[in-house]
Amino acid sequence: MTTPNTTKTTNAFFLQAGLSFGVALLTMIFAVFYLPVDPWIRAFLGLGTMFLTTSSFTLAKCVRDAQETQAVVSRLDQARVDKILSEHDPFKPLI
Repeated sequence: MTTPNTTKTTNAFFLQAGLSFGVALLTMIFAVFYLPVDPWIRAFLGLGTMFLTTSSFTLAKCVRDAQETQAVVSRLDQARVDKILSEHDPFKPLI
């Protein structure tokens, strides 16, 4: 029997992802505030940045949920196969 490979995100990768997201968001906010344009353009870019940020969190959650669901389904299927194989007796006479 094979067991599915489970990957664990390391703390360093989690820190890198968080920092890169923070730097990108702060850079975009800084650029929106100091861009030499009219206030309505600044507001439009700010709303776009906010929408993009919340959408990225939603997309990440959906991808995570889909992967977790797939892992659970895979484990259930494997458990069913293991049960069938453990109950099967190849030497049992057919009636």
